[in-house]
Amino acid sequence: MTALDTAQAPPTSPTNPKKPRRGPDSLGGILAKIVLLGLVDAFAVYVMIVLFMSENWTVLAVAALVTVLINWIYLRKGGLPAKYLAPGVFFLAIFQICVVAFTGYIAFTNYGDGHNSSKEDAISAIQRSAQQRVPDSPAYRVSVLGQGENFYLLLTDPDGQALLGGPDRPAEKVEDVQRDGTGKATGMDGYSTLNLRQIIANQDKITSLEVPLSQDAADGSLRTADGSNAYIYKPTLTYDPAADTFTDATSGKTYRDGGQGNFVDETGTALDPGWKIDVGFANFTKAFTDENLRGPLLQVAAWTLTFALASVATTFVMGLFLAITFNRQDLRGKRIYRILIILPYAFPVFLSGLVWSGLLNPEFGFINQTLFGGAQIPWLTDPWLAKFSVLLVNLWLGFPYMFLVCTGALQSLPEELDEAARVDGASAWRIFRSIKLPLLLVSVAPLLISTFAFNFNNFNVIFMLTSGGPRFSGTTMDIGATDILITMVYKVAFGGGAGRDYGLASALAILIFIIVAVISAWSFKMTKSLEEVNS
Repeated sequence: MTALDTAQAPPTSPTNPKKPRRGPDSLGGILAKIVLLGLVDAFAVYVMIVLFMSENWTVLAVAALVTVLINWIYLRKGGLPAKYLAPGVFFLAIFQICVVAFTGYIAFTNYGDGHNSSKEDAISAIQRSAQQRVPDSPAYRVSVLGQGENFYLLLTDPDGQALLGGPDRPAEKVEDVQRDGTGKATGMDGYSTLNLRQIIANQDKITSLEVPLSQDAADGSLRTADGSNAYIYKPTLTYDPAADTFTDATSGKTYRDGGQGNFVDETGTALDPGWKIDVGFANFTKAFTDENLRGPLLQVAAWTLTFALASVATTFVMGLFLAITFNRQDLRGKRIYRILIILPYAFPVFLSGLVWSGLLNPEFGFINQTLFGGAQIPWLTDPWLAKFSVLLVNLWLGFPYMFLVCTGALQSLPEELDEAARVDGASAWRIFRSIKLPLLLVSVAPLLISTFAFNFNNFNVIFMLTSGGPRFSGTTMDIGATDILITMVYKVAFGGGAGRDYGLASALAILIFIIVAVISAWSFKMTKSLEEVNS
C-alpha cells in the first residue's frame, strides 16, 4: 500500500459497544408478553369453566379455539401484522359480528315473554306455579335463616329431622344445627336466624319462598304463610312424560304440545310459561299479516323515511345558509357567532329532548305560556303537530353539525373560481347555484348519506320528546304517530303494551338494516355519478 493510499483511507473509529436490545424480543418484552398472556389465559380459563358448568359446548369450543389462536399469534416469532390486528378483529367479532349473528338467530325464534327457556324448564315452572296445599299435609316447624340477601327455611319435620332449603335448593337433611328446648331447629353456622321483627319486614319475600322437596317438581314443595310453620304444596297439573301432556286434576282438561312452544287444550287455551322454539319466517310474516302490526308498521315506515329525508334536508339547508352567512371575510365577531351556533351540538341529545318536551308542554310549557299568551296548543299530543315538533327539535339539534361541515367545505373551495365567475359577470346566486353548490355536494354528499342513516335510527330525539306518541287507535300495541322503526322495535322488544317479543323485534331490526343498506347503496352510487359529472 502506498503512502497516498494510506492518506486517502478513512480513519478507523473505535468499535462502539453494543447497546442493550430493546423491543418485543428483549427480556423485558418477553416478561411483559408472559404476564399479559397469563392474564388473558386466566380469564379465558374462567370463562371456559363457566361454559362447561352450563354445558354450553358450542361456545366452549369456540372460546378454546380463540384462546389457542391468541397464544399462537403472540408466542410465535414474526407475524407482526397479525399481532396488531388480532385485538381489533377479536373485539369486532365479539361486539359486532356475534351480535348481528345472534340477532339473526333470534329473528327465527319465538324468544320473548313466556318463551325464554327450554321445554324442560317450562314443564317445571308450570308444575311449580299450579300448586295447592295438600289437605293432610303434616306441619313442618320453621326457622327463617338469612345469608347475604337470600332467605332459607330451616325446617323441622314431624320426626324431628332438620332440613334446609331455599328457592333453588331442594330441602336437604342437615345435622349441625342449633335447637331449642322443644327440639326445633333454630340456627345453623354460616346463617343468621331472623327474629319476628325481621320476618315481618320481609314478609312478602318469605311467604313467596318455595322450597322444593326434590329435584322433581312433581314431588311438590314446602311453603310457609306465617314464618313459623310450613306445609306441603303439590301441583294440580300432572305431567305425563310418555304422552307429553298435562292433566288438570280439578277440571280433567288435557294440555298437549301445540307445536308453537306452549301446552294448549282443545280450545287453544295455553299454559304459561312456554319455551323457545324455531319458527322460521313466522316473525317476518307476522310483520305484514298481523292486523295489530301491519297497518301501524306501514305508517311508521312511511314516517321514518319522511323524518329522515326531512331532517337531512332542513338541517343541510339551515347549516349551509348559516355557513355562507358567517363565511364572509368582512363580518366582525364571526368567531363568537360560530361558537353560539354550535352550542346545541354540545348538549346531549337525550337531555335536549327532555328540555324541549317541557318547553312544548301544552299546559305549562314556556312556548305556549309566553310566546302564545297561554294558549294550549297540543304540540306533542296532536299527530301532525307532534311530527312538526319532532322535526323542529331535530332541526335545532342537527343544524350545527351541518354548519361545521359546510363551513369546512366552503373554505376548501378555490377562490379563483369565484373571482373568475365575477369577472364573467355572473351574479352571486348564479355563482352559488352553478359553481359552489355542485362542488360542495361532491364533498358533502357522503356525509348527507351518513346523516340520513343516523336519522333513520334517531332513537333519542323521538323517545325523549314524544315517546312515539300520540298512540295509534285500532291496535293493541303501543305504537304512535311519531314512532320511527327503531323506537317501534324497542317497544316490541321491551314490552310496549303486548309483552316483550325479542324474536319479532329482531326480525324488524333486520328489515331496518336491509332498508338502510339499500338506500345507502343507491345513494353512494348517485354520489359516484355526481363525482364523475363534476370531474
